Amino acid sequence: MINIVYDIKVYRQTLKDIIKEDDVVVELGCHVGNSTRIISQLASHGKIIALDKGTESREKLDELKKEVKTPIEFINADVRLHETLEEVGQKVDEWGGCDVLSVDLGGGYHPDTTFKVFYIWSSTLKPRDTIIRNRGLLDFIHSSSGTEIIRSENGWLESCGDDGIPPRLKELKLWSPKL
Repeated sequence: MINIVYDIKVYRQTLKDIIKEDDVVVELGCHVGNSTRIISQLASHGKIIALDKGTESREKLDELKKEVKTPIEFINADVRLHETLEEVGQKVDEWGGCDVLSVDLGGGYHPDTTFKVFYIWSSTLKPRDTIIRNRGLLDFIHSSSGTEIIRSENGWLESCGDDGIPPRLKELKLWSPKL
């Protein structure tokens, strides 16, 4: 199932609704680890890969790893980079797959980037459940209309196919002048 929310309270409640104690969770946009702490309590016998490119993340996640029992692997990297996806994909394969993909990139900003990241990561990792926190995507969904019903029952879009990690995308360089 794919869940799209904006309010942080709804986001954290949805995490509580979908995460099981032995889940492997990939968290994109862990920031300083406030939601990671909740995930570690929920996936008490699972594993977490938490990613963020922010400079303040490493210190906070290192502190959190000392406080909780759930193994947390923190990766200080840009989730838009192919190398980051390859690294996480290898780890997740070693752990038996990804159960939950959590995407919290910018809250309400950059829904296009958030959707692209979701699409590429979810089509590669094939999670059971995905949660995306982004106001722009939620606004788009509630503002749209249509008569066709196309639905995926997984945490990824079935229209993604089964391609695995996509080849290096030139489009990624368009997301940021820093790439």
